Amino acid sequence: MADSNTLGGQGNGLGSKTTIVKLALTNMTAANLGTIYSDMSLIGTVAGSGTADGSAFAAGTTDVLFIAVQGDTYVADATDAHGVTGAVTTVECIIG
Repeated sequence: MADSNTLGGQGNGLGSKTTIVKLALTNMTAANLGTIYSDMSLIGTVAGSGTADGSAFAAGTTDVLFIAVQGDTYVADATDAHGVTGAVTTVECIIG
């Protein structure tokens, strides 16, 4: 199978390697996200985030968020991800 980045004539705007990371944390807060984003930025660029249904992040309510990280290989963390108690990350897909 060909590399999906070479199949079309136009780029996707996601950079050479983008990893979609699923963050799960019950009732995550803005402070939790700040800590996680800061730590993720040591690996690459946090290009954006969102929920599965497109609803806005609601501090203290949102439990799952998908984050696009551009750059080096991201390693999932099943226990207290990025130093946040209870946070779990999984790699959902790698583009590029």
